[in-house]
Amino acid sequence: MAAIASTRRKATLLLAPSVTVLALWAFVPLAATIYFSTLRYNLMNPLRRGFAGLNNYIYLVNDPAFWDAIQNTLVLVGAVLAITVVLGTLIALLLDQPFPGRGIVRVLVIAPFFVMPTVSALVWKNMMLHPVSGVLTWVARSVGLEPIDWLSQAPLAAIIIIVAWQWLPFAVLILLTALQSLDHEQREAARIDGAGPIAMFFFIVLPHLMHAIGVVIMVQTIFLLSIFAEILVTTNGGPGTASTNLTYLVYRNGLQQFNVGGASAGGVVAVILANIVAFFLVRALARTLRKGG
Repeated sequence: MAAIASTRRKATLLLAPSVTVLALWAFVPLAATIYFSTLRYNLMNPLRRGFAGLNNYIYLVNDPAFWDAIQNTLVLVGAVLAITVVLGTLIALLLDQPFPGRGIVRVLVIAPFFVMPTVSALVWKNMMLHPVSGVLTWVARSVGLEPIDWLSQAPLAAIIIIVAWQWLPFAVLILLTALQSLDHEQREAARIDGAGPIAMFFFIVLPHLMHAIGVVIMVQTIFLLSIFAEILVTTNGGPGTASTNLTYLVYRNGLQQFNVGGASAGGVVAVILANIVAFFLVRALARTLRKGG
């Protein structure tokens, strides 16, 4: 027992520096954000400072833009998750089938995930969604439809399309990897017993993919809550607040209106929202893993 206790003490001493650095890295910025959120601190009026208490939070909650940003954030996350999970599953099923050039197609499908968000947003803004010379405009005119200006008439839908295009390869990669671990003998047994493709998908393939789908949802949600570059490059949160999410609202308050206190309050709310979502996602994933086990 003494030897075990001594080993644990040595391990604790070895881990202490790394744990301390990680703790400082995580909690010092958070503590500073909480501190500034309680101050009346606007860079445009540096002489008017002082303790504001909860006034920044009260102002934030009473701001209609805040609730628009919350709604847009939830719609953005939900829509992108639905698109990436559904299309990711279908594409993974397709790429799991043998066909000529499958390796090249897999590389091309996964490639968009490595494009920087700013570059991706610029490509979609100027080449795909442009109201005059964009690809979608050309397609609409080719079939006799009136093209629309996506970034002004349907800005949130445009952001959803851009972000879903970026994250679809990640979902395909995870789901395809999980699909390739499915026991082929199980499929053959079901096929011999007379199961059709639809029955095999819903009773064999989909249950096998549930763990991977849970991982995709959890990882993507954490990143989707902080989408920023795509909005800044394409719509600037507009028109009005039509495409403003919580992250962009914090940016607008802090770097456009120079309201450090209000931006910090928004940052604290964003952290709380992210932790609430992560808590429920982790619990849901844990239940799925227990059922699967």
